Amino acid sequence: MINKFAERIKEQLILKGKNQAELSRAIKVSGATVSEWINGKKQPTADNIILVADYFDVSADYLLGRTE
Repeated sequence: MINKFAERIKEQLILKGKNQAELSRAIKVSGATVSEWINGKKQPTADNIILVADYFDVSADYLLGRTE
């Protein structure tokens, strides 16, 4: 699950023309936290998954690899 989450965040950053710093500021987490998610070193909380999903306007299920 975490690897799919990391993959989907990377994909969404590219598709939306955003970077890790913009994401971290928008959802009020550190840049290091976003980096750890992307590198699969840290698992996001349920609340953070929802914040990321809202930021990218996708579902949490999509970010978790449960839907396409």
